Amino acid sequence: MNCELFINWNPDVVAFDLGFFAVRWYSLCWAIGLVAVYLLMHRLFRQQGISDEKFDPMFMYCFLGILIGARLGHCLFYEPGYYLSHPLEMLLPIRNVPGKGWTFTGYEGLASHGGTLGLMIALWLYARHVKLRFAHVLDNVAIVTPVCACAIRLGNLMNSEIIGKPTDLPWAFIFERVDSLPRHPGQLYEALCYAIFFFVHWAVYRRKPQLVGSGFFFGLCLFLIFTSRIFIEYTKENQEAFEEGMFLNMGQLLSIPFVVLGLYCMIRAKRKQTSPCS
Repeated sequence: MNCELFINWNPDVVAFDLGFFAVRWYSLCWAIGLVAVYLLMHRLFRQQGISDEKFDPMFMYCFLGILIGARLGHCLFYEPGYYLSHPLEMLLPIRNVPGKGWTFTGYEGLASHGGTLGLMIALWLYARHVKLRFAHVLDNVAIVTPVCACAIRLGNLMNSEIIGKPTDLPWAFIFERVDSLPRHPGQLYEALCYAIFFFVHWAVYRRKPQLVGSGFFFGLCLFLIFTSRIFIEYTKENQEAFEEGMFLNMGQLLSIPFVVLGLYCMIRAKRKQTSPCS
């Protein structure tokens, strides 16, 4: 294979260093994604006449729901044997390293499926707290969620993690911190899909804002994101050894219920819209 055709990828994981504090690309991408979603959500709420007083608590609910859900999702879906015997390490960014004792490691492992469940629970609590319809909140969040998902996958790309399988395609990346093989940039595939999904959501919302509150956008978001995830997983290396030999890996198996739920929500929203009794 001619390596000149491929993209050699080995960026510094640190975006910038202030001397006393280093900001990593992954953390920066997370922050950019959350801020973008916050600003877009604020715009949606104002367009729909929802007060800032009801909007303001949402950020903390979403942040904690995504972080806790994503962390628990990784620990329980991918490494239950280890983390169930080390429960403290599930929620704290530390690890008991042999010979070194307790060491700060950051959160090594976040699962998008767990993050989605955590976000849904957090939004349910938020909707009850501010007395908004849960379906209305879900639809608004779903419209802008792909922006944050895109930013997170770009963070994975900067970290050279969740790498793809070897390929000889001309746009393959050689993740130099991993090995010298040209591989599918699975993180980039997902990021591009999520960016496209956001513009699809926004275009539909601009044409049919009355669908907000029907569950349609929530269903569309789940269906698009997790259907794409099922297919893109075929280009990615398995994350854990137990997935080897499985027809569908853990990421694909966990995506199926979300795809089904998404379809159900869209069909239900369509039926409610066309029903003469709605």
